[in-house]
Amino acid sequence: MGEAVTNGFTEKFYGSTDGLKLYARHYQPTGGDAGRLPIVCLPGLTRNARDFHEIALLLARDAAFPRRVIALDYRGRGLSDRDDNKGNYNLAVECGDVIAACAAFGIDRAIFIGTSRGGLILHLLAAIKPERLAGVILNDIGPVIEAAGLMAIRDYLNRARRPQSWSEAVDILKENHGAYFPALGFTDWEGMANAIYREQNGVPVADYDPAIAEQLKAVDFSNPLPDLWPQFESLRSIPLLVIRGEYSNLLSRQTTDEMTKRHPRIVQITAKGQGHAPLLHLGDIPETIGRFVSKLG
Repeated sequence: MGEAVTNGFTEKFYGSTDGLKLYARHYQPTGGDAGRLPIVCLPGLTRNARDFHEIALLLARDAAFPRRVIALDYRGRGLSDRDDNKGNYNLAVECGDVIAACAAFGIDRAIFIGTSRGGLILHLLAAIKPERLAGVILNDIGPVIEAAGLMAIRDYLNRARRPQSWSEAVDILKENHGAYFPALGFTDWEGMANAIYREQNGVPVADYDPAIAEQLKAVDFSNPLPDLWPQFESLRSIPLLVIRGEYSNLLSRQTTDEMTKRHPRIVQITAKGQGHAPLLHLGDIPETIGRFVSKLG
């Protein structure tokens, strides 16, 4: 399907294998990419392509190594179709949608950035199509999810107060997340609100299918959460950058230490003053990402 030009990127709709219309943002490199590998950005559970706008612009406009950047809305999020079959909001189906996106953009191989759920999808992609992954950046996610962090996400999403204005949306985000993100200024909170909410009938509404949050209520936290260590093994031959929020409650130090033991080419950084999941355009994160991707062709 065609692309429409907008602020710094083009918008593209493409089809999933089961007939949904899915959406992506396509950031073209300044002056061309000289054949460099593109970057594909995968957001978190209820998030969307807007989360990556600032870092995508930085990468596409890099003075030395500009690249194409594609940021996806999964099914049920942002401008992608909602799925009538709510059971399709799962990692395996969404991994298939990522593969469909690569086909739509003519991408055989790329560098991938996965925030939270996006990183879990990359564990699956590494297990079934490792040849697609030239490099992986995991943003505050690993093969082990801390139950306390996932419970906090469940509770926040299912009790979230509905804002009646954009200023109230900012206030709600600060009330819920401010303790974990002391590094954020007012414009950062505004940007987060604009990424999470979309205006409908004059008020901001959360930009995802409520069924996605509802699914978390079914998680049995009396049993250990399944891990993805077997899939992580598929990442061992792929250059890996792991970003952990200083105040993250989803990715533990114990897990990142174990990831370091198991992966021979891992790079780790801490996003100072941020929790789950860090904003990638703040602090020294853009410079670190830029150095990492510059070595990957």
